[in-house]
Amino acid sequence: MNDKIIMENMLLLLKSTVEVYVHGSLESSNKPVHNALKSNLDEIIKMQDELYQKMTECGWYVISNINTSEVNKTLKKLQKN
Repeated sequence: MNDKIIMENMLLLLKSTVEVYVHGSLESSNKPVHNALKSNLDEIIKMQDELYQKMTECGWYVISNINTSEVNKTLKKLQKN
């Protein structure tokens, strides 16, 4: 396994972990549990951002800008539904 694949898997794991902490903190029944989950959520989001930045530096996570006409086309399509 190469570094890119490992980092992609780590990113997916962090993203799914964020979902668990979000739902847990929203559904927590008391303040100490909520605070613990939110603290962990903040840490996972920080880790995800750091990993994303590293992947971007390595050229493994490329974001391209989309032109306005494509955005408008998609919006019109969604508005029809």
